[in-house]
Amino acid sequence: MSKRLYDGARIYSFVSHELSHGLLNPMKVSSILNEDLVRVNLAGDTKEEVINNIIDLLAHSNKVKDLEKVRQAIFERERIMSTGVGKGFAIPHGKTDAVSDIVAAFAVTEKPIDYESLDHEPIRLLFLLVGKDSLVGAHIKLLSRISRLMNKEELRKRLLQAKSSSEILEILREEEMSYLDV
Repeated sequence: MSKRLYDGARIYSFVSHELSHGLLNPMKVSSILNEDLVRVNLAGDTKEEVINNIIDLLAHSNKVKDLEKVRQAIFERERIMSTGVGKGFAIPHGKTDAVSDIVAAFAVTEKPIDYESLDHEPIRLLFLLVGKDSLVGAHIKLLSRISRLMNKEELRKRLLQAKSSSEILEILREEEMSYLDV
């Protein structure tokens, strides 16, 4: 067995052991959301309106110290490049010390929104992620996890059909249980 395969097997064995004993706890997307941070039929006619409306959901989070600084961080990031990643999905995000920990919100818009997406298609699914400046690693891991989740066409369809915040949370939990991540 090559050293690389041996090392890979050792890492897999270690991670499996740690997970099975509850010693490793990868952050799940569904664990940073609750019904107050999820909205079905988010109002808005423009990209700016839906971003502002999803940011407003964060007023329900005790992790947000200054909502206006969060808003500023999100729009500053959006000016660099659109966070409309395609397939009807956008992931507005930013980092700021105006939060005490990573905070998120999820919404399905009431109608398609021109979001200047990479594929030039309108969006209906928005996942807002705000990280603390000092938690860059966790922020990047969550962005990656969200992107992988939302890349699944069947999941996007189910989310678009959801009728309530609780249904969206259940769909996300079920999806996250279907694969292991560290």
